[in-house]
Amino acid sequence: MKKPMRKVDQAKIRQRKHIAFRMNLLFFSIFILFSLLIFRLGYLQIVKGENYTRLLEMKEEIAVNTSVPRGRIYDRTGKVLVDNKPMNAITYTKTSSTTAKEMYDIATELSKLIEQDTKRVTIGDKRDFWILLNPEEAEAKVSKEELAKIGKDGTVSKPDIQREVTRLTRERITDEELDSFTDHELEVLAIYREMMSGYAYSPQIIKSGNVTEEEFAAVSERLNEFEGVDTTTDWNRIKFSDSTILGTMTSSIEGIPRSHLDYYLSRGYSRNDRIGRSYFEQQYEELLRGQKTIVKNIKDRTGRVIETKTVREGEPGRDLVLSMDSELQESLEELLSEKLLEMKKDPRSGLLDRAFLVMMDPNNGELLSLVGKRVVKDEDSGRWEVRDYAYGTFTSAYEVGSTVKVATVLAGYSEGVLSVGEKKIDEPMNIAGLSKRSLFNQNGRVSVDDITALGRSSNVYMFKIAISIGNGVYRPFKALPIDIGGFDRLRNAYASFGLGVKTEIDLPGEYTGVTGTDTRSGKLLDFAIGQFDTYTPLQLVQYVSTVANGGYRVAPKVLKEIREPSQDGETLGELLEETEVKVLNRINNTAKEIEQVKKGMHYVYYGPNGTAPNLFNGASYTAAGKTGTAQSSYYGDDRSKYGMASVNLTHVGFAPAENPEVAYAVVIPYASTDRSNYRTQGRAMLDIVRTSLDTYFELKEERANSNALETTDQKIDRRFEREKEKEKEKEKDSDEK
Repeated sequence: MKKPMRKVDQAKIRQRKHIAFRMNLLFFSIFILFSLLIFRLGYLQIVKGENYTRLLEMKEEIAVNTSVPRGRIYDRTGKVLVDNKPMNAITYTKTSSTTAKEMYDIATELSKLIEQDTKRVTIGDKRDFWILLNPEEAEAKVSKEELAKIGKDGTVSKPDIQREVTRLTRERITDEELDSFTDHELEVLAIYREMMSGYAYSPQIIKSGNVTEEEFAAVSERLNEFEGVDTTTDWNRIKFSDSTILGTMTSSIEGIPRSHLDYYLSRGYSRNDRIGRSYFEQQYEELLRGQKTIVKNIKDRTGRVIETKTVREGEPGRDLVLSMDSELQESLEELLSEKLLEMKKDPRSGLLDRAFLVMMDPNNGELLSLVGKRVVKDEDSGRWEVRDYAYGTFTSAYEVGSTVKVATVLAGYSEGVLSVGEKKIDEPMNIAGLSKRSLFNQNGRVSVDDITALGRSSNVYMFKIAISIGNGVYRPFKALPIDIGGFDRLRNAYASFGLGVKTEIDLPGEYTGVTGTDTRSGKLLDFAIGQFDTYTPLQLVQYVSTVANGGYRVAPKVLKEIREPSQDGETLGELLEETEVKVLNRINNTAKEIEQVKKGMHYVYYGPNGTAPNLFNGASYTAAGKTGTAQSSYYGDDRSKYGMASVNLTHVGFAPAENPEVAYAVVIPYASTDRSNYRTQGRAMLDIVRTSLDTYFELKEERANSNALETTDQKIDRRFEREKEKEKEKEKDSDEK
């Protein structure tokens, strides 16, 4: 019989079990904790490691924005249009522990070595500087009672109290105290404010551009005495062309505009970085900007920087090659300026204030010239001055008249209301008391087909196409009901050529023009002859290019190539990328239909009754085009003349007619206040067209001859080099023998 267990033994067994359970629980808890710790470490290293590394780099690795030149801009022939001019600069870099007193002392010493302009010193700067120089007087501006009252309720934080005290102090500084600064103290302040405006560890330019050699040398010799001060090279942007489409940049004083601050800061910029402000400089900012030097600051335990290591050297921005031909551009600018001033002499040119000329390769969209000029009267001399208005080629729009008739005929084909070669009677049309007719046929009845309708610029032919598109039926002296959907059908057809829509040029700020909203039947007829919606000169050249190249709407482009930075500014760097041809759509017309309208455009210049006969007599090339006039109202720069009646002159075309390589569009808005007499302006328009094409083909021929000569010279040089090599080999063989 088993002996019963004593109570003491039972208690011991229970105690051992309890201890074992607690130990197991403890070990299990430790296991869980270690597992969580390992899991957490793994998560931090594997999942979040890159983020923390990046955050650390952001704190330790600083982008230095000095001595990094911006990319150059060239024209298509390799001529520099925008370059960088090196200039001496003095910079200051403060640390997170730098005090205002230390910066003041350095500014005082620097003022003995350099001259600093004090124009940028503000009232606020003077107040802060007065507080720095007069701490006791500044403290007395706010009494102890006021100080106690500010923080008596205990809810206001110390920083808020200090801000309020500073505000009161600054407000109570008198004008007499602010005017007490000496000229030398103001110069110290001008230096001090520049030192204060930068971020910690980010170099801030104190003086640039006008640093003399003596100043540069004096500061360089004493750099070891001025902690944070350095002498370096800065860059100034210089332009060799007046074309406004090249764009402008902000200055180091302006830095990044407040409206774009968050955008650029998120991309690694600093507040005082210079950026492209408009057009090409703005559009290609990311390519043109240089890559900043990245440095890593090594700090001791106190946070003091003891060493700076370069992590990545700075790199210049990419060089960009434009599609534009600067020699052609300059010639056409001179031509347009001359003709504008010539036309302003006509007594009917009171509203004339601008003109445009655009040339484009219709096959790839490369813009060869983008010319816009505006005339402004100089207030002092009273003479007319011509100013650049190149950006107006895509930011302003006008009624363009009969130049759209090519699109109207093609729309008639695509909508199934017109067949190739179809004839219609050109005759005066009377619609409920409204009389409409063609300029060349005021009273008779003339049979015209699509070719002669374009060549002679028949309004009535286009009216009848529009009526059919609007499902209407013309009855003399009766009302003309139409389907208003005809507006959309005609507008959509025009849009397929680029009229009334964005051309998608690679520049910001493009304007699409004004879309008419009146849906009366008479407006549909006006629409068909270019006197309803408005279009930009660039839209016109894209439209005529679409016809020239066989029906493909190609986006115009200013950027041709992206290259590595040039070593000397003369020889282009290695080609990195050539911008692609961007085909936006193909028009809904057959090759036969397109060839038919090309014949009509050829008739304009060479037909017996064309609207621009003999224009290209004696030319070494052929052309095809379309003239246009539009009755318009003035909406230019002078608001006091808004709404006054005027005439717009337009002209589009391409050459050579049989194998187009250049398309052109000329627009002269508000050319005359007399809608029945604008002969002077009309002659000037034709001169512009002929001279611009002559210039293009003459330049082409000159360069072809020049290249041929260079090729011959190169062959002679190579032959000469081979002869020299042979002579050396003979001498070597002779010596060996």
